[in-house]
Amino acid sequence: MRLSVVIPAHNEEGSIAETVHSITARLRAEDINYEIVCVDDASTDRTAQIIAALAEQDPGVRYVRSPYRNGFGFAVRAGLEAFEGDAVAIMMADLSDSPDDLVAYYRLLQAGYDCAFGSRFMPGGGVEDYPRVKLYVNRLVNAGIRLLFGHGYNDTTNAFKAYRREVIDTVQPLLSHHFNLTVELPLKAIVRGHSYAITPITWTNRRSGESKLKLQEMGSRYAYIVLMVFLEHHLSRGDYRRGDTASRGNHRWRAGRPGVRDRERERAGT
Repeated sequence: MRLSVVIPAHNEEGSIAETVHSITARLRAEDINYEIVCVDDASTDRTAQIIAALAEQDPGVRYVRSPYRNGFGFAVRAGLEAFEGDAVAIMMADLSDSPDDLVAYYRLLQAGYDCAFGSRFMPGGGVEDYPRVKLYVNRLVNAGIRLLFGHGYNDTTNAFKAYRREVIDTVQPLLSHHFNLTVELPLKAIVRGHSYAITPITWTNRRSGESKLKLQEMGSRYAYIVLMVFLEHHLSRGDYRRGDTASRGNHRWRAGRPGVRDRERERAGT
């Protein structure tokens, strides 16, 4: 299984090279076939030149200029339109996400799950230097989503997740232009019946550059997307809460429909 990693980058000259090097080194160490899709989101610094240099050094790294106007959601969508792997993970350009956790996601997808989700707020997970106000808002928003959808997952808003290619096809059309895409993708995947596993992950605050997430701009955008997906679930009368949730080691498996490979084996009678 070839893994693509989409990294949206807007003015990340201080971290993008280290981010890419840390990811590729870890994937090579695990002998994972990879593709790193770095999406330049209208950067005005040296981000584009740095990515281009990385692509020259490593054929597994690709530079993509977002054809859309500036915005996190637009940049991710550009990457999702361009990736060529069997599965895709979305990672931040600021070194906040761990390559070790990326490998854990890959193993879960290999095991047959359609989606691999992480939680920074379950046993084994953690955050480092999380801004207090953002942490408070994060916990409040995630509690609301968890209560509304009843899916038991407490870190829906985190962008760092991984999906099989067919999931990306299923969740179309994507509506979000900004960070609310981080909510739209997993909620649509769940509501539209895809299986998923949850594993503890860690998060570290950026050491350079500025955060692109502006809390004052996101309230109505998150609410709109959450409401749209909730109405879809309610009107379709789907039930993604089939089965029981069980814990095994550091992973939590969520019952749901089997992955594509499982369905293929069932059709083949194996």
